Amino acid sequence: MITIWPQYLNKNLSLSEGRKISKDDAVAEPTISDIEKALKRLGLQYNVQKEFSYPGKWYEKSGRVLVEWDKTKLELIREISLKIKEFKK
Repeated sequence: MITIWPQYLNKNLSLSEGRKISKDDAVAEPTISDIEKALKRLGLQYNVQKEFSYPGKWYEKSGRVLVEWDKTKLELIREISLKIKEFKK
């Protein structure tokens, strides 16, 4: 299982604030619902946990998603980001 936080995909955050991919690959203000929609389109198994807070922003309940994935975390984050970009156009 791989944990995905919305902060990983957020182009408005710096790398030190939690973004894991380049700004070109990232999306603006992704939500848990955006991530869930992308995972459905990718046909992946996942579990949404809305009550969790990203450790760097413990005061903000952003939620997280646990995903069944057999490749690297970065590959998964890029795939999710690409899908979100497709339906946000």
